[in-house]
Amino acid sequence: MERTVSEVAKLAGVSVRTLRHYDAIGLLAPGRVAANGYRYYGRPELFRLQRILLLRELGVPLPGIARILDEQDDEVAALAGHREQLLRERERLDTMLGAIDRTVAALSGDASVADDEFFAGLSQARSRLRDDLAERYGEGAAEGFEKAVRDAEGWTREDYERMGDEGRRLLLRMAAARDRGVLPDSAEGLELIEQHYLGVLEVWPATPTTYYGLGDLLVANADQRAIIELVDRDLPEWLAAGVRAYAVKRLGYRRNQEETVRRSV
Repeated sequence: MERTVSEVAKLAGVSVRTLRHYDAIGLLAPGRVAANGYRYYGRPELFRLQRILLLRELGVPLPGIARILDEQDDEVAALAGHREQLLRERERLDTMLGAIDRTVAALSGDASVADDEFFAGLSQARSRLRDDLAERYGEGAAEGFEKAVRDAEGWTREDYERMGDEGRRLLLRMAAARDRGVLPDSAEGLELIEQHYLGVLEVWPATPTTYYGLGDLLVANADQRAIIELVDRDLPEWLAAGVRAYAVKRLGYRRNQEETVRRSV
């Protein structure tokens, strides 16, 4: 059964303009074009469109989608591969949801969360962060984090909640700046990042190299990303870019020194 371009657009939840664009760039041609110029799509085109939309959902850019579709002839194997990607994405999202739930419980000050649950969740988050630091920067960096944790052993729940409030206020200021179009590597952006850097130094002896690398950790570590996304889901990438820019412009970080510093940590 053939379908018109408008029928396919409605069926797939995309616009007619999108389908025409896909045709123009050679990504999805109609099965045939009638003498009157009407486009008609058959079952093979619908299968191809489904794969295009799946890959778009996975964040693959259009040129990459074209390359993937052109290189894969086995539709069943290709869809099985897409399924595996979606399962990995679901696992990542489940991890993120769990991290957000833990973060809310740890930082919301909800009296229904018992103190033992509060500190248990905090300890688990610390353990995950410690392992992440060790993997990225070596045991030296992780040991520095452990020392900072030991220095804070006398903190009460109220101390942690106060620290969390201060962090959220800074994140809110960053989110407002981002909404106004402030770039993370601009003078205003770097002034905000400086406050973040000083806050990091209170709990972790970051070097220029490890602070630069913290930009990746803020995006990749589920617990750290969740804290930021509680304020603004689009803020992690802005903050990560600002952290890297601050390390380069204010701390003198240079890429070619990274391996030397890592070996010395």
